[in-house]
Amino acid sequence: MAKQFIINITNIIWSFDRDHHQVNLLLVRRADQPFQQFWALPETMMRTDESADEAALRLVQEKIGLKLSRFHTEQLATFTHPERTPGQRSLSLAYMTFLPEMPDLTPGYGATDARWFQMSSAGEQSVFTNGPRKFMTTPIATQTDYYVALPERRPDPKTTLAFDHDWILKIACDRITNKLDYQPNILLILGSTFTLKQARQVFAIFRHIKLEDIDNSNFKKNHRHIFESVGTASQAHPGRPAKVFRLNYL
Repeated sequence: MAKQFIINITNIIWSFDRDHHQVNLLLVRRADQPFQQFWALPETMMRTDESADEAALRLVQEKIGLKLSRFHTEQLATFTHPERTPGQRSLSLAYMTFLPEMPDLTPGYGATDARWFQMSSAGEQSVFTNGPRKFMTTPIATQTDYYVALPERRPDPKTTLAFDHDWILKIACDRITNKLDYQPNILLILGSTFTLKQARQVFAIFRHIKLEDIDNSNFKKNHRHIFESVGTASQAHPGRPAKVFRLNYL
C-alpha cells in the first residue's frame, strides 16, 4: 500500500516598516507538534475544494485578517524531499505574499505567537530579528547537501526554524534577489507607488549592501524599463518633494 502524504501551503509574507526603513518577514510560533513552540513560516493544509492559490490567500486572511487578490501573491516552488518533515510525509507548495501595509498581528489557529522580524545581513546570509529572537537562512548552498545534513541537525527553538523553513526562506530570498532588475515584485510591499530611495532600500537589503552603495542616478537609469514616474510625494517638511514611481509591468 502506498504511503499517504499531506499537502501544505507555506507562505513567506513580506512587509515594509516605513518608520525604520526595513523589510519585514512574518513568523509564527507553532502551537502543535512536530516542532511545538518553534518559530516557522505560516502554513496551512490545502483543502479538497480549493486551489493552491486560493489556499495561499486564505492563509493570509486567517493569520492576519487581510483579504488580498492574487495580484499580491506569487508561487515560489514546491518542496517534496522525503526528509523535510518528521513522521508523515508532507509536500509544501510555497508562496510569497507582498503586503502593502504592516498590520498588527494576532496569532491564529495553530500558533501561540506571531511577529514581524526585521531583515538584515550577515555576509551572504539573511538574518531575521525580533528583539532577542534571531533566525538565519541556511548557509548551505545546494538542496542535496541541505537535506543530507537535515536529519543530523540538532534543532533549537531559539536559533532554528521548524522543518526546512530556513531552506525555503533562502530560496525565497534568492528568487527575489535574482528578479530585482527585471521583475521586482517585492516592491509591492511599498504600496502602489514608491520613491526611488524606498526602492533602493529594498534592493540594498536583498543584495546585502549599504544604501549608499547604490547610486540614485544610475539606479533610475538602469530601471527605467520597469519604473514609471507618476508624480511627487506629499511631505510635511520644506524642500523639493521626491518623485514617486510605480511598477509599469503589472
